[in-house]
Amino acid sequence: MQIARAQVDHSDVQRVGMDETSARRGQDYVTFFFDMDQRRLLFGTEGKDHETVKVFAEDFTAHNGSVENVTDASLDMSKAFIKGVRETLPNAEITFDPFHLIKHMNDALSKVRAEEAKIFPEQMKDSRYAFLKNPENLTEKQDAILTRLCSYRLKTARAYLLKLALQDVYFADNRDDGESRLKSWYNWAIRSQIDQVRKVAKTVKNHWNGILAWFDSKLTNGFIEAINGLIQSAKRRARGYRSTKNMINMAYLVAGKLDFRLPT
Repeated sequence: MQIARAQVDHSDVQRVGMDETSARRGQDYVTFFFDMDQRRLLFGTEGKDHETVKVFAEDFTAHNGSVENVTDASLDMSKAFIKGVRETLPNAEITFDPFHLIKHMNDALSKVRAEEAKIFPEQMKDSRYAFLKNPENLTEKQDAILTRLCSYRLKTARAYLLKLALQDVYFADNRDDGESRLKSWYNWAIRSQIDQVRKVAKTVKNHWNGILAWFDSKLTNGFIEAINGLIQSAKRRARGYRSTKNMINMAYLVAGKLDFRLPT
């Protein structure tokens, strides 16, 4: 593994992505860094704070990479990652992963639904999964449930419409159109009188440029999430690892695209 990694050349890497995943039950995490164009794992390290980005930069430089040449960084809205990128990758424009933004909205929607389910248990029965789906994926029963609940003008119904409107931002033709849609969504959300949705709106405002940067970079952590799933699957098959180092080595095998051919 060490020999294969020693031969890796990162000189052409310009766009990177990062994400953390659990190493063990509890608070043990590892952070993985990826080449977003070659879709390969560049580096893995323990932890998930801003120092992980600095450790990555050291390894990156040791493999002929240049932090000045990194133009884009895709990440979630982790304050630690944001700080690490700004301190370590001076020329990288941050793109916040759309998946994580929509997840924030889905979490808010779930909390609103749970609150109203306690107040209106009969009306909200069997509605949990219906509110998590997009209209085109609803079953006939779920569609009927949503149609009925929307007629009641519940907070959950309004939150669901706001979720769809937020998703619609990413269908804009360009950044200007996307910003126009995001402004409309923000104005609606911040005046919604739904505390959970207003919290998401404030998050959007605080991460405005990074959200809109997607229209230029088109970067998403979708494939990183898929690779993390493969890594977690390998961990389950191994019934866990004695150390995070072993887990990181497995990640290199799964996603590092390393060359293990013997010299001839």
